[in-house]
Amino acid sequence: MKKSFILFVFAIAIIGCNKTSNSNEAKTAYVDTSKLLEESTEAKDIEAKYKAKSEEMGKELEIEVTRFKSDAADFKKNAIANGQAWAEQKGSELQKREQQLTYAQQGMLQQLQQESSVEMDSLVKLYKKLIKDYGKEKGYDYIYGTGEAASILYAKDSYDISKDVIKLVNDKYKSAAKKEEIAEEKK
Repeated sequence: MKKSFILFVFAIAIIGCNKTSNSNEAKTAYVDTSKLLEESTEAKDIEAKYKAKSEEMGKELEIEVTRFKSDAADFKKNAIANGQAWAEQKGSELQKREQQLTYAQQGMLQQLQQESSVEMDSLVKLYKKLIKDYGKEKGYDYIYGTGEAASILYAKDSYDISKDVIKLVNDKYKSAAKKEEIAEEKK
């Protein structure tokens, strides 16, 4: 009898613990960070900015490359006529120019990558803050990130708040742009 009573009390305690843990379930969600960066207006604007900057800088470099190719073609035509000493000297000069063009191209790409990386890093920090504030406002206990650096291997689609967060960041970006336009018009 005592054993049955103890088992009964133990069973009620376990059921009671399960009920309290279920009623205290954490509110969770996740954001697809890759999708966020793909669909964010500000991220698209940053990408477009650096694409345009790359094209502009590339045009300047392309002029030098075209000049180099022309000089190289002239070198081939005149090498036999002007002799071996001239060909060696001119060939050395062309190699130096080619190396300088390669360094210039690498430097340009490195500069663009660094500048773009700085802007994207600050954008990611901003998004983390916005997601944190969004989570507090909506009463989430956890908001996870998925995407390139996935920290979730599976989650129900119903927990995906990516669309809400994308709308939030795009709306904030649009309102900030409008404020800048108004400030510019006042000047």
